[in-house]
Amino acid sequence: MELASHDPAVRSTLQKYLRVIRYALTHWPALAGVVALTVVLATLAALQPWPLKIVVDYGFGGVAPAEQFLSWLGVLGIEPSPMNLIWIAGLVAVVLYAVTAPLDAARTWIWSAIGQKMIYALAGDLFLQMQRLSPLFHAPRTVGDSLSRITGDTWCVFTVTKGILIAPAQHLFTLLAVGAVAWQLDPELTVLMLALAPVLAVAARYFGQRLKKFEREKLEAKARIAAFLHQILGAMRMVQAADAGPRNLRAFQDLAMDAVRANQRSALITSSYDLVTGILVTLGMALVLLIGGYRVLGGGLSVGSLLVFLAYMKTLEGASRGLMDTYARLRTVEASIDRVLEILDATEVVHDAPDARSLPPRQPGEGGHLVFREVSFGYEPDKPVLRGMSLEMKPGETVALVGTTGAGKSTLASLVPRFFDPWAGEVLLDGIDLRKIRLASLRSEISVVLQDPFLLPLSIEDNIGYGRDGATREEIVAAAVAANAHEFIIKLPHGYDSVLGEQGATLSGGQRQRLAIARALLKDARVLILDEPTSALDTGTERLVMEALERLMRGRTTLIIAHRLSTVRRAQRIAVLDDGQIVEIGSYDDLVARGGRFARLHRLQMSEPMNESRLQ
Repeated sequence: MELASHDPAVRSTLQKYLRVIRYALTHWPALAGVVALTVVLATLAALQPWPLKIVVDYGFGGVAPAEQFLSWLGVLGIEPSPMNLIWIAGLVAVVLYAVTAPLDAARTWIWSAIGQKMIYALAGDLFLQMQRLSPLFHAPRTVGDSLSRITGDTWCVFTVTKGILIAPAQHLFTLLAVGAVAWQLDPELTVLMLALAPVLAVAARYFGQRLKKFEREKLEAKARIAAFLHQILGAMRMVQAADAGPRNLRAFQDLAMDAVRANQRSALITSSYDLVTGILVTLGMALVLLIGGYRVLGGGLSVGSLLVFLAYMKTLEGASRGLMDTYARLRTVEASIDRVLEILDATEVVHDAPDARSLPPRQPGEGGHLVFREVSFGYEPDKPVLRGMSLEMKPGETVALVGTTGAGKSTLASLVPRFFDPWAGEVLLDGIDLRKIRLASLRSEISVVLQDPFLLPLSIEDNIGYGRDGATREEIVAAAVAANAHEFIIKLPHGYDSVLGEQGATLSGGQRQRLAIARALLKDARVLILDEPTSALDTGTERLVMEALERLMRGRTTLIIAHRLSTVRRAQRIAVLDDGQIVEIGSYDDLVARGGRFARLHRLQMSEPMNESRLQ
């Protein structure tokens, strides 16, 4: 602890370990049982070589048993003949194994159960935190890397707990038990054995620092492969259309070679560490054999005692090396701890304010009063996307956002569910600053329908019901009917129980969009955000979708990001954005009549018949 108080690096490492190990301390009764079993097993380990001493010294060597041993034989009524002593040694060996094996199995079973619970508890916290992080955090990161952290790096809690609590207890108790008995046999040889431990500690520290670096490189290489595979497998149609298989294989092989090189570097350090420790232990064994052999020849030590001592030396060597290996593993697992804590400590999280409250109740189908007041926001410092923007949307009003790419339309809409908070200004819903509303309450009152609706590989019923937890089948069917989806659903082989493919690949674009609308209808939120909901649909499908959208929008405050005139015309007001500001606002006819920016966009799209009535 003195070292930890003066060395910032050591103190930082200990703090990381303590943050991870708290997942183990919640299971402290079971951990205490594991430690208790470890103490018993360490004691039994100290008894393991004694049957060998009985056979060699008392059975074969003619050495008279100790008085205490003879008195025990007398109580049991056993004649201390060589054959009887050999039988006793064999029986003791069997009993020791019969007791040790089940106790060791019980310890392993308990520890395995605790370990799995710890891993999944940490993975659950990591998973929840990732869902809280804003798009600003996720944007530069791949899904494969996130998956690698949840499924792979969370094993660090198992390794750390074993390395700090379980393994030290096991090895230290073994060292104490065996060392105490070895001291009774020959103190000088015991000191010689124990002198090997500090040398092994220095070697472990030297190699452990390098193992951590190469282990992180190995983990990152594996994460890059996972991310690449996830990206390609998730875009299989595009890959096949572009005949990109050979090109992707070459890219995969390059990533695989990076992983191979990282593994080679890690393996080289590990094998070098094993070589050095092996040489040190072998030299120690040779020295003990040399000195012990002289003692036996000089009559100061029996052959049986030397054999017991050598067995203890092997046990002590294993315990000492186990402690050093534990240190080395702790060094390598720090890379995983860093990757886990990077997520848990991420600051790009939208939190509930201490005084946040839930939205007041409302009538079903009633829209909210949404106000943007002098809002500024950007994704990079000093590069605002929105510049002092103000907009008021009355309950039940539909407002469309129009503008060129990068004008700030999607950014403005993203402020409503608090994917981010504005740098300056405020967004209010029914007179309450969004930052004063509990996130769960706020997002339960906002529905989003995207251009490319996201569907899960679940049943149709589960996908629609994702909009409201606990919805009944009758409510789900009613939402599907209102979304013009019921007719195609009942024609599927299993109806509402039909399981969709990845991203709803087994459905057409219009069918996927109508399922998304049914989900939004079921949610019955007071604010609706439509992000180009019909831009990828043909005219016939668009009609069905627009009918469903009209039912969805009825009574709700709706913010539309759209290019198609068929969608924009339905808005009561249109806000034209440019460089993060509203430059025009009014009805469709008023804006066309003004002859401003919207009118120019209108004339431009009217002059492009192939553009299929789109505002760009």
